[in-house]
Amino acid sequence: MSSPDPSRPVRSDARRNRDKLLAVARAAFAAADGTVALEAVAREAGVGIGTLYRHFPTREALVEAVYAAELDDVTAGAPALLEQLAPEKALRAWMDRYAAFVATKRGMADVLRASVASGRIATPATRQRISAAIGAILDAGAAAGTLRPGADPEDVTLLLLGVFLSTAGEHDPERTGRMLDLIVDALRVRD
Repeated sequence: MSSPDPSRPVRSDARRNRDKLLAVARAAFAAADGTVALEAVAREAGVGIGTLYRHFPTREALVEAVYAAELDDVTAGAPALLEQLAPEKALRAWMDRYAAFVATKRGMADVLRASVASGRIATPATRQRISAAIGAILDAGAAAGTLRPGADPEDVTLLLLGVFLSTAGEHDPERTGRMLDLIVDALRVRD
């Protein structure tokens, strides 16, 4: 199956259908412990399976689109949080969003692993985007005098990944939250 021509304008109904499919797929993948039936995604979105395949020719294409949309949401959320919260609170709230992003990948895990292995999802690029979001919050905290200046965003990213890997099998949000609190506490400026 061929993908739509990116240079051609997308009709508004086609864009709505794609958005509905992505929203339904996001929810389905987040709730699933195993494989999600694409027919169920199409049905829940109120479209036929042919419409799903026109937008996402393979299961991998749908999973990668969901992953990209969620990554966009997570990384774009840092500036908005900084507008609403003090930097250390923005950092903790952003970590919760990132934890939710990671936790909802259970139903997509096998396809994501294959996409990473094939190079369709570039893990260094993903980590750079995550580290950039963390860096923006750390910089704001350093400027405000509440977060340690010079903390390396890549180090914080690796700490977060360690938390998520170590708690992946538990499905214990309280433990994850306590560990995230410890990371924020370690980044606070001490008197």
